[in-house]
Amino acid sequence: MAIRFSEDIVPLTDLKVHPGRIVRHAAEARRPVLLTSRGRGVAVMQSVADYEQAEEERTFMRAVVAGLADLESGREVSLADAKARFGLK
Repeated sequence: MAIRFSEDIVPLTDLKVHPGRIVRHAAEARRPVLLTSRGRGVAVMQSVADYEQAEEERTFMRAVVAGLADLESGREVSLADAKARFGLK
């Protein structure tokens, strides 16, 4: 998801004048839009679907990292023990 500077950086004044166009662009391009004020980035806008997907990916990656840390620390359970703990065969 490479940012396209010619399309994805928008001054706040443009957002005030054309909010629907900017929101539609973020949703259709599937890229975040950087909102600027006086040439400096002040916020990032993205579609709800893209935000939810990114949040799910972050949650998954945190779980993977936590699992790897558990393995490195020796905090692991055998498959048989896990099945017994949950009453599975």
